[in-house]
Amino acid sequence: MHTTGDINQVIRRPPGAVGFPDAPPGWTLAEARDAAEADGFYLSEAHWDVVRALQSYFARHEAGSGINLRDLHDALGERFHAIGGLRQLYKLFPGGPVAQGCRIAGLEAPALARDSGFGSVA
Repeated sequence: MHTTGDINQVIRRPPGAVGFPDAPPGWTLAEARDAAEADGFYLSEAHWDVVRALQSYFARHEAGSGINLRDLHDALGERFHAIGGLRQLYKLFPGGPVAQGCRIAGLEAPALARDSGFGSVA
C-alpha cells in the first residue's frame, strides 16, 4: 500500500502513474486509454476520478480478506453520490462501473461482477 511519506514508493512509481498513487504495479495511463477506446469511449476527468477511487479502494481492502462486490458497489455509490451516484457511474461506464472500471484501472474485478451469460452486473 502506498504511504505518502515513503520516498521508495515515489521512486518506484512510473512517471505515467503520477496522480494515481494506488495504481497497481505495471499499470499505465496509456493502457487505460487504450482499453476505454476499445470500448468506444474516451476518458474524461470524471472517468479518471472513478479509476482513482477504484485503485484506492483496492489498495485499502485487498490485503485483507479480498474485495466484496456489494461493499465496493456501495462505496462507489456513496463516494459519487454528489454527482448522481451509481446512475451517473453507469453512464460513464456502460459496461458497469465495477467490471469495466476495474479493467480500465488495471484491477481484477471481484467475483460475480460479470455474469458470462448476461454481461456486466456491477
